[in-house]
Amino acid sequence: MTAIDDRMTGIFENLEVPEGFKAELIRGEIVMTAGPELAHNLIIRAIQHQTPYDRWNALTTQDVAFVGAASEPQPDLVVFERGAVEESGRLLPASVVTLVVEVVSKTSVFRDYRTKRELYAEGAIPVYLIIDPIKGVCVLLTEPARASASGLPDYVAERTTKFGEPVPLDLLGVVLDTTEFQPCS
Repeated sequence: MTAIDDRMTGIFENLEVPEGFKAELIRGEIVMTAGPELAHNLIIRAIQHQTPYDRWNALTTQDVAFVGAASEPQPDLVVFERGAVEESGRLLPASVVTLVVEVVSKTSVFRDYRTKRELYAEGAIPVYLIIDPIKGVCVLLTEPARASASGLPDYVAERTTKFGEPVPLDLLGVVLDTTEFQPCS
């Protein structure tokens, strides 16, 4: 990291975020967004309820640390194996994360489909699930590669399904039921 990255990290760690907002550090930039819509929260809750509690932690509002990336995103949902880390501290190392989920909003389309896709691939997070209520689809990304044909980090495998169709989350041993997911009106 550079001195600027270190300063931004320091500012970010001491940032007072107004109630109802969320702040993330993404590639050295502080990104602040308003709280999510009800449909967003219901989608996340449906995924949490389908994640086997005996083996997995499925958390919201959890910051993830990426080595040398000046990034501390807060995915909409983070899933990692129970007992993978000590249960203290603010940051969860990307190396222990199995699945990240982002629910797309009108203001997060580019970040979710491009910036975070590259970041999560670079951090070798095995599964990235983009839930897009605008299009009514789920985009399942697996097999992260630090460099793709374009030279940027990306996922090798991509599967898009419509809301209502099952999404296999093989690493979790779950087939995600998306029949409750509602597109934005």
